[in-house]
Amino acid sequence: MEEQIIAMLGDICGADPGEIQPDTALFDEGILDSFGLVQLIVALEEAFGVALDPAELERAQMATPDAIAATVRAAQG
Repeated sequence: MEEQIIAMLGDICGADPGEIQPDTALFDEGILDSFGLVQLIVALEEAFGVALDPAELERAQMATPDAIAATVRAAQG
């Protein structure tokens, strides 16, 4: 799942997926911003069949690919 998320980040943010590691701080590194986050949430919902409410997500839940994967797994139940 982490590899899929990293590939999505590359597509959405224009980042080189080879430079994104599972523990990369996406916001701190300037890879992900608020607009990209919305696009990522939509892509995650479509790819993994989950519903993510941006208003209920903490920044820490979306801060790294590992954290995003944990958030998606929790949403999957």
